[in-house]
Amino acid sequence: MALSLGFLIFSFIITGILLIPFINLLYKLKFTRRVEAPRFIKKSKIPLFDRMHDWKAGTPVGGGILIIAVVSLLFFILFPLITYLGVQVTKAYPLQDELRIIFIAFIGFGLLGLYDDLVKFFGKPKEGEVGYLFGLGKISKFAIQWVLALILAFMLWNNLQIDIVNLPLVDRLLHMDWLYIPFAAFVIVAFTNAVNITDGLDGLAGGVLVICLFAFWIIAANFLDTPLTIFIALWIGALIAFLYFNVWPARIFMGDVGALSFGATLAVIGLLTGKPFALIVIGGVFVVEVATSFIQLVSKRFLRRRVFPIAPFHLFLQSIGWEEPKIVMRVWLAGIMLAIFGLWSALI
Repeated sequence: MALSLGFLIFSFIITGILLIPFINLLYKLKFTRRVEAPRFIKKSKIPLFDRMHDWKAGTPVGGGILIIAVVSLLFFILFPLITYLGVQVTKAYPLQDELRIIFIAFIGFGLLGLYDDLVKFFGKPKEGEVGYLFGLGKISKFAIQWVLALILAFMLWNNLQIDIVNLPLVDRLLHMDWLYIPFAAFVIVAFTNAVNITDGLDGLAGGVLVICLFAFWIIAANFLDTPLTIFIALWIGALIAFLYFNVWPARIFMGDVGALSFGATLAVIGLLTGKPFALIVIGGVFVVEVATSFIQLVSKRFLRRRVFPIAPFHLFLQSIGWEEPKIVMRVWLAGIMLAIFGLWSALI
C-alpha cells in the first residue's frame, strides 16, 4: 500500500505539470465546447439544458485524453520496475490477461468516446463515393459499446475463469456459468453510459469517480491484486490533478473520451474483484443518474409525457434552483456515504 500511495502522488504531480500546457494545446486545436442551443429561435423556446449550460461554451474538452495517456504510460513504465524494488507482486489472475482486459476497457472505450467528441466539435465527415468514413449514428455507437463489452465479458469468463458474483450481506457466491457473459456486458455498458450521463456539472463525475476508486482501491488491496491496486492508484492521482482544473468554474472537461473510458473501466474493476453488487452501491450516484434518464426516456416514448422537467437528476436539481457547486458538493457527500456502505458490505 505504501508503494501505491507513492505512485498516486507521482501520478498527481506528473498530470498536474502537464495539464496547463495540455489545456493550452486544446485551445489551439479548437477542441472546445460549442454552443448547442438552436439558432434563430426565441429565447423562451431554447431547451432548458442549453439555457443553463451554453455559457460554458469555449471551455476545452478532452481531459480524458491526458488522463488515459498518463496512467497508461506510467503503469507500463513503473510496474515492471517494482520487482527491482523488492516488492512482492501478488496476482489474483494471469497477469497478461488481466492487463489486457483493463486496458481494452480503458483505451478501447476511450477511442469510442474520442470519436464522439470529434464529431461534436468538427462535424461528421461528408458523404463520399463509399459512404461515410467515420459517420456513426447513436444506434451504431451503442452497438459498438455492446461489442466491446461482450469481448471484455467473454475474456473475463474464458481467460480469467470468472463466473461468480459475490452477494453482499448474505456472504454467498452465485455461480452463473456462461450467463456471466451477458451479465458482465450489461454491467459494463450500463456504467459506461452512467458516467457519461453524470458528466454534466463541473467536477461532478470526476469527484464521484475518485470516491468510488478509493473504495475499490481498498478492495483490490484486500484482494491482494498488486497490478490492479497500482493501476487504481495511478488513476486516482491523475483524476485528483484533473479535478483541480475541473471544479466550478471548470477550465477543462473530461469529454466523452474520459466518460466512456472511465465508466467501462470502473465496471471492469467491479467485475475483476467479484463485487458487481458492491459496485452498484459504491457507484450509487451513477446508478441514480442513469436510472432517472432511463425513466424519462421511457416515459416520453410510451406515456408521451415527462416525469421530470429535465433529466438526469443533477439537471433536475439545477432546474429547480439549486446552484451548481452546491449540487456537486452534496452529491460528493452522498457518494462518500454510499462508498463507505458499499465498502463495508464488500469486506464483511
